[in-house]
Amino acid sequence: MTAKIISGNEVAKEIRAELKERVSKLKEQGITPGLVMIRVGEDPASVSYVSGKEKAADEIGVWSQTIVLPEVASEAELLSKVEEMNKAEHVDGILVQLPLPKHINADKVLNLIDPAKDVDGFHPVNVGKMLIGDPYFMPCTPHGAVELMIRSGNPPEGKHVVICGRSNIVGKPLMAMLVQKNKRANATVTVVHTGTKNMAEITRQADILVAAMGSPEVIKPDMVKEGAVVIDVGVNQVGWKPSKKDPSKQVRDLRGDVEFETVKEKASAITPVPGGVGPMTITMLMVNAVTAAERRARI
Repeated sequence: MTAKIISGNEVAKEIRAELKERVSKLKEQGITPGLVMIRVGEDPASVSYVSGKEKAADEIGVWSQTIVLPEVASEAELLSKVEEMNKAEHVDGILVQLPLPKHINADKVLNLIDPAKDVDGFHPVNVGKMLIGDPYFMPCTPHGAVELMIRSGNPPEGKHVVICGRSNIVGKPLMAMLVQKNKRANATVTVVHTGTKNMAEITRQADILVAAMGSPEVIKPDMVKEGAVVIDVGVNQVGWKPSKKDPSKQVRDLRGDVEFETVKEKASAITPVPGGVGPMTITMLMVNAVTAAERRARI
């Protein structure tokens, strides 16, 4: 058995086409979705991530602005800027790019964002609403993973989903999403982590195995049930390798949390890294931004 590859690029393309239609309807009513991203400093990874979000916004017709504060900006300066964007009527979504410099309390900043503009879905109000099954915004990466399951023909309903990892960004919110009593969820969910004994015994029970541990290629074939669906959330740089387009240039060698080449021979379907969950994260951010604008328009 060789697994079917679940392409995040293809699913993201499908969702973005739907978003363009939604944005078009908003613009007919005189409303352009507005997204503001705030970046502190010039961390190369943060610069790259924000650039990708700008391109996605432009593609679907969302107005976006990136506010860049210097690395030495004070916590008070950043909080003031967030407050300003909270009050701006043309801004539907606010995103503060993480990580922040060590002298700034990230929780304090994220908690200040208006929950109605919290397109990352990290505010405690939005986390709580998601947990009780009344979501306002859902965190982008786990939401993207659920969309991949559903749109690839592998819905979680009635399945045993094992999530490897308990982070506040992926593991915990994904668990909260999948246990809800609705057609997009209704799964039996087990979460394993670094404190779990006999982890492989549990992962081998999974109909859908989600790897979100942040360690390269820790999920081996002996941890996967024959015919399972494997969703790999991990993105780990393990070094550099020659570019396929230009072998004289070096590009980042990215690996997931799953040993892809061996596990794909045992799974029925699997997401690659890169090109799996990654493209979905930015796309679901755009979903949240457009949804926020629709609420402003009372659609």
